[in-house]
Amino acid sequence: MASTARRAPAKAAKSAIPQLSWRAPQPAPIVLVSGPEDVCAERAIAGVRDYLRAEDPTLEISDLRADDYAAGSLLAVTSPSLFGEPRLVRVTGVEKCSDAFLNEALSYLSAPQDGATVVLRHTGATVRGKKLLDAIRAGDGGGVEIACPAIKRDSDRFDFAAGEFQDARKRIAPAALRALVSAFADDVTELAAACQQLIADVPGDVTEQVVERYYGGRVETSAFTVADTAISGRYGDALIALRHALASGADPVPLVAAVASKLRTMARVAGNREPAARLASRLGLKDWQVDRARRDLVGWNEASLGMAIQAAARADAEVKGGSRDAVFALERMITVIATRAPYGS
Repeated sequence: MASTARRAPAKAAKSAIPQLSWRAPQPAPIVLVSGPEDVCAERAIAGVRDYLRAEDPTLEISDLRADDYAAGSLLAVTSPSLFGEPRLVRVTGVEKCSDAFLNEALSYLSAPQDGATVVLRHTGATVRGKKLLDAIRAGDGGGVEIACPAIKRDSDRFDFAAGEFQDARKRIAPAALRALVSAFADDVTELAAACQQLIADVPGDVTEQVVERYYGGRVETSAFTVADTAISGRYGDALIALRHALASGADPVPLVAAVASKLRTMARVAGNREPAARLASRLGLKDWQVDRARRDLVGWNEASLGMAIQAAARADAEVKGGSRDAVFALERMITVIATRAPYGS
């Protein structure tokens, strides 16, 4: 089958099979969908289904669970039917597969059924099934792999959201994209849904005003808004933003993480006069992150930045169980950062 898919960056030499982007999946006798990011994995699996269904609407779809597997099921659902319809078999829970599934899947690799596409979902949460994954990656069964790594860093979320609009051929202003990512910094699934809502609902370009209209309340109380307000030295506004965030259900742990992340970026950028693009490339950041960090650094010095980082580290330990009062820990951290002075001084 001819392939025109955009391919993800190749993995290290441990995999001998094609690596496909989850944004442009294509079928093969065996499709390994690996990695913990469920929203990307769901898109990849749906993309394989849509590809096959577009080729033949009579596609038969079967679902199996590798952890609750009845012996003989894989062969039964992949075997040709009376009328020879193509078959898609979606297997979940490979990271906790039973011995029966593991043995039958390994055997299946040696003789995949004609007209059948078997999609194996392995989250990487355990090493269970590693023998099967190694066999697939060695080329047994004529497979492909679609990696879905965790989206954790700010730059990863930014790339994810930008890709959503790029795929839809819809323009979004950089400031609007930053606001949207900040509003959903803690949940990639919600970020994906927000992107799709804007793509579907907004007839023209997506501006910062549009994002504010749709998700203004969420933006105002996001962890990154709390961080931005404190770092800019607006003490009163920072405390208000913190209380709004907590009142709307924000978890103290990601709130501290957002603050710490911005402070770490500031520390990495501080004192460096390289052009933004070059520095961003060297540090693994985006140009806009370097520009933003440089703006954030106005009024800061080495001593105040070090004190703020220490305050964030202390708050991180306290909100993770080191203190009985997580709210006080947050307020003390915000006070140190916003006033750029020791607490109580």
